[in-house]
Amino acid sequence: MKEINADAPIGAEKARQLPDPKGYRMLIMLPQMEEKTEGGVILPDEHRAREETATIVGFVLKMGDLCYKDPDKFPTGPWCKEGDWVLFRSYSGTRIKIHTAEFRIINDDTVEAVVQDPRGVKRA
Repeated sequence: MKEINADAPIGAEKARQLPDPKGYRMLIMLPQMEEKTEGGVILPDEHRAREETATIVGFVLKMGDLCYKDPDKFPTGPWCKEGDWVLFRSYSGTRIKIHTAEFRIINDDTVEAVVQDPRGVKRA
């Protein structure tokens, strides 16, 4: 997966097109898949698209106003925050594409873990 520079600004036009998640939902940016394997083999577009769809890691861009506010569900507080890399289930959430970047809108309780470095995280 290509490295995402979380500090790099998203273009103003693209940023205006990003949806604002509502309620307990979160906007997740997915990393782009590499075009080649480590050995230099070029991966077909179909394979890369399948891997993007099934990805299990993403960057939390925005959180809805009710994320982690339910004290019965989250008695110890939020599981993650904006700016975290998180793991979630394959195929979860609503998939959207803006220009060439893919995003997901997932529920707050879909997050399974926070990871410090998403490079090398792959589904088994």
